[in-house]
Amino acid sequence: MERYGRWTVGWHWRHADGGPVGNWCCPRDSITTPQETLTRVVAALCEWRAWLEALAGGFERYPLDLAAVEDQRILWERAARNLIWQVADRTCCDGGWYGHCRQVLTWFLSRWGVPRDAARELVDQAIGGRFHSWTGPDTVLVEDVAERLALSLRPNNGHDDGGRPAGPAPDHLQRWLEVREAVPWQNASAGGAEGPVTPSRDGAAEDIRAFDAAVDRARAEGLLAALEQVRADAARGALLDFELLRGWQQHVLGTPRLPVFRSLPAFAKGGRERYGFGPDTRARLDACLAQSEPGAERPLALTARAARAYLDVCFFHPFDDGNARSAFLALVFVLAREGAALDEVSLLRRVTFRADDPQDALILTRYVDLYLAKTRRKATPHSS
Repeated sequence: MERYGRWTVGWHWRHADGGPVGNWCCPRDSITTPQETLTRVVAALCEWRAWLEALAGGFERYPLDLAAVEDQRILWERAARNLIWQVADRTCCDGGWYGHCRQVLTWFLSRWGVPRDAARELVDQAIGGRFHSWTGPDTVLVEDVAERLALSLRPNNGHDDGGRPAGPAPDHLQRWLEVREAVPWQNASAGGAEGPVTPSRDGAAEDIRAFDAAVDRARAEGLLAALEQVRADAARGALLDFELLRGWQQHVLGTPRLPVFRSLPAFAKGGRERYGFGPDTRARLDACLAQSEPGAERPLALTARAARAYLDVCFFHPFDDGNARSAFLALVFVLAREGAALDEVSLLRRVTFRADDPQDALILTRYVDLYLAKTRRKATPHSS
């Protein structure tokens, strides 16, 4: 890995474990004399590399366009079907071969613009636990998995309420922008009140240490670093826009470079929501986020502006990964810029919200309002 890069991981994934490598068996049988062992390692590494290159070539033979997914369903099915059979043949269906099959299908969707987390979820749903160790799939099963995977990129599994083929996939970003204008934001805030408040505990940081650290320590460290940057940016009165978000997101994702704005439609909630993309999508996001300013046109209560900024990031879905974390940081920033913080945030991070439901926007606003009011009640007198 240090010499050649992360692609080398997998060179010793042998057939017996469901992998594609035949030149390596196991330490007991493959490690003999130094020269023989090194020869086997080299052969296995080259075999793994050749397999990756073959897969990459196969991916390129199916240049899929998420923006035209409705017109390419048959092509998606054919690509998925061929990849399943290639993996089955390569692994001889030994061991947990389906694990590599899931990996390859996820790579394929990721190559053509589906975020990795969403791609993994779509693949798992399509396979549905129906592939088994040491057992090759039959043709009917492979066809069904391929069809399910293709249809999963369309809302309602590709059918309307009457079971008929659905029309073009809706743009949930456009739906959100329509909902956003119709929500009675001014009626959603009640007891949180305005003005600075210092919580008795750092709810955001403590939730990250408890929740994210349990998932992955590096994830928690990155999010804590981003939280520190959020508060520093709030203290200097920075303008909330995509440029600010990507600076935080670099910490969240641990990337060497600043993340870029997506260039294709994005999917979330297992493919049930699709967020369109156009040449003005980033500019529209910046315009929406600018309305979180306290002196913006048609000013709203702090909690409403914080909740709306959260949902803006969710449904513009600017990044390939980590959008929910980015949305949470945006909410924290809007509050912090006006000197407010929360001593509890769990509901803000555990509940999902729909782009096309005005009630969900009101529910989130009330959650923020409830937490802020609770924080004020528990805060020491001199801190609020």
